[in-house]
Amino acid sequence: MILTTSDEIPGKRIIKTLGLVRGNTIRARHLGRNFVASLRGIVGGEITEFTKMIAEAREQALDRMVAEAERAGANAIVAVRFGTSEVMKAAAEILAYGTAVVIE
Repeated sequence: MILTTSDEIPGKRIIKTLGLVRGNTIRARHLGRNFVASLRGIVGGEITEFTKMIAEAREQALDRMVAEAERAGANAIVAVRFGTSEVMKAAAEILAYGTAVVIE
């Protein structure tokens, strides 16, 4: 499966557009991570616990989007984007979306 943020794939021709595909996940902060993050907030610097959590969530959203595209018969996804939103206090949604296509 080829994923790209562009609308085209250099050297490939899109022969069929299958439509929008997406994958999402919602993650809540863990109490232990909150404590460590609070301490880091005082001293400054990257909050690595949250960075890791968001990276894992992004990968899961991508995996779910790819699975949806494969079920539709796609072999590539173009115009891939991410979105995030807070769904409740201390919980965020990560959304990956794009256009499923068939390329030669």
